[in-house]
Amino acid sequence: MLAACAAPAPKPAAPLAVAPAPLDASYDWHVLLVAPFGSVLKDIPLTLHEVLLFRDETHGAAAGDELECYAVDGPRPQFIVRSPTEYLLCFKHDRLSRVEATVRLAPDEAAGIFADACGLWIKNAQATTEECAGTDGGIAFSGHFENEPDESAQLTVELDAPDPPSDRVPDR
Repeated sequence: MLAACAAPAPKPAAPLAVAPAPLDASYDWHVLLVAPFGSVLKDIPLTLHEVLLFRDETHGAAAGDELECYAVDGPRPQFIVRSPTEYLLCFKHDRLSRVEATVRLAPDEAAGIFADACGLWIKNAQATTEECAGTDGGIAFSGHFENEPDESAQLTVELDAPDPPSDRVPDR
């Protein structure tokens, strides 16, 4: 019993670290896929109108690879807790092959939001680069943000369909 009286007083437990709140499901770029890649235009469950995109030659593709892009009329999927200011579905050979979405952000929170979203996309919470790219299930994603002259920032993500399997028989 004397040993119990001589024992040092128990130390208070260290406070537990508070885990960051989970991100809203709209941070996941998968919410932008309203139809599977390869879907034909008539199977897209949204009302669309064609848009003309002008790309410079350094970013453009060969004439045969041009995309036909359509903007959504009406509600758009929520992305990063916002409705995208731009949301395009692009078709190559009449099949959905690219999705592009852009949201406007306050400049003081854009870098943090982008880092959080990119961390979720690549499962690396330390991601803080201005470019965020990878593949998931064969779908290539690429995201970036830009500060705009009007004191806002834009976060854009592009999703590209997996390359179709080659119909060519290998040479022997």
